[in-house]
Amino acid sequence: MTETGTPFRHSTPELYDRFMGPLLFEPYAKVVAERAALLQPDRILETAAGTGIVTRALHRAPSQAHIVATDLNPAMLGVAAQNLRSDRVTFQPADAQDLPFDDDSFDLVVCQFGVMFYPDKVRAHQEARRVLRVNGHYLLVTFDRLERNPVPNAAGTAVAALFPDDPPAYMERGPFSYADPGLIQRDLLAAGFTRVQLETVALTTRVSASDAAQGLVLGSPFRSEIERRDSSGLDRALDAVTAALGRWDGLDAPMSAHVVTSTK
Repeated sequence: MTETGTPFRHSTPELYDRFMGPLLFEPYAKVVAERAALLQPDRILETAAGTGIVTRALHRAPSQAHIVATDLNPAMLGVAAQNLRSDRVTFQPADAQDLPFDDDSFDLVVCQFGVMFYPDKVRAHQEARRVLRVNGHYLLVTFDRLERNPVPNAAGTAVAALFPDDPPAYMERGPFSYADPGLIQRDLLAAGFTRVQLETVALTTRVSASDAAQGLVLGSPFRSEIERRDSSGLDRALDAVTAALGRWDGLDAPMSAHVVTSTK
């Protein structure tokens, strides 16, 4: 099964990288890079690499591992390739549910904040396990519950108030839809992993209300949800989200995600 209808086809990759990266993704990319370095892999596969935020963190880590960074969306991967040129990094379009790599090809598979969007999550986990060598690791990061991530929660609430008759449910249906630790562990066991360690990691993120609003409204799939309801509604949404995030402007806001390490 291929991951059809990728939700990022309407996003602006440059805005995603510039604004969403610092807000939501870079804090956990540092955690991923630190944990990956401890595993001392020679070959790393990254799935759902997007614009290469985790790729860059892995490349900065004290390691000489070769990284193959993949994503289903060529536009996102194109930005990643522009931002990082290295003989240790290869960028390649690929569907995480149908990987074009041989069995036992990698020491480590990394996926940060991508699995939530896979139609068949168990299949993606199976593919990660298939391409891992014996005793290889699968390092997976997925958001905790929406209420434990107040910045996107406030943004979603602000936009929902603009469309009371048809409030968007993107946050719950998309990035925060795979937050149940029990389900995650069951899926990984169903995929064939026998050793699964899940840790819920709370971090903080420094918030610029205007930058965060641009990232969430213009640089994420939330954009298409708004435009479907009002083709001229992006400015209203930007104003509403900026106002909603004003309480954290210039301050640190809490965030929470599950960091999962499974071993083949």
